[in-house]
Amino acid sequence: MKPYKHLDIITATFAVVLILSNITSAKIASIGWLSFDGGTILFPLAYIFGDILTEVYGYAKARRVIWIGFAMNLLMVLTFWGVGALPEDSLWGLQSSYDNILGFVPRIVLGSFVAYLVGEFVNSYILAKMKVKTGGKKLWARAIGSTIIGQFLDTTIFLLIAFAGILPWSLIGVIWITNYIFKILVEILLLPVTYKMVAWLKKEEDVDFYDTETNFKPVTIK
Repeated sequence: MKPYKHLDIITATFAVVLILSNITSAKIASIGWLSFDGGTILFPLAYIFGDILTEVYGYAKARRVIWIGFAMNLLMVLTFWGVGALPEDSLWGLQSSYDNILGFVPRIVLGSFVAYLVGEFVNSYILAKMKVKTGGKKLWARAIGSTIIGQFLDTTIFLLIAFAGILPWSLIGVIWITNYIFKILVEILLLPVTYKMVAWLKKEEDVDFYDTETNFKPVTIK
């Protein structure tokens, strides 16, 4: 297997972005008529990293990073839950604050995990397939197109699983529109950065992978 110089750094950054996004999602912010969870600010970067990974290293490498990100998020949730379950020191007095911020609600955790896996794998799959069909051209169309579909599924699945029957549908609708539009705009605005990163990594790693014979199953033994 060919050693890569920067794949480990990208993997670590990707996982950190996911963890920070989930933690900051505990806050629902409001600016004017816009309502959104705090994770919306950082989470779009996960899809940009997904685009870069698939474009440069291919679907198989992106799949591995996606599962690493999932595992790190699961570790975070289990750690927060385990620490929260420990007996509280009587002099501390902040258990309720800890539970409110870091004590994840099962529905939110489930929604986050399912939405993440579906959205990321669909995003990577579409970009990889489009790359083969376009002969590696029109990265802008492949990056935006895959994100439009991936983020649509991600945002919809998360809000339905996490908040249906809990928050008013009007608020869920506002959060959906705000989150979705913001994530797509971030993808578009950062396209120049994506182009530069892709070009630099392809040169640095001496690789430009095409998934012509790739097994696209989300889980594979090999």
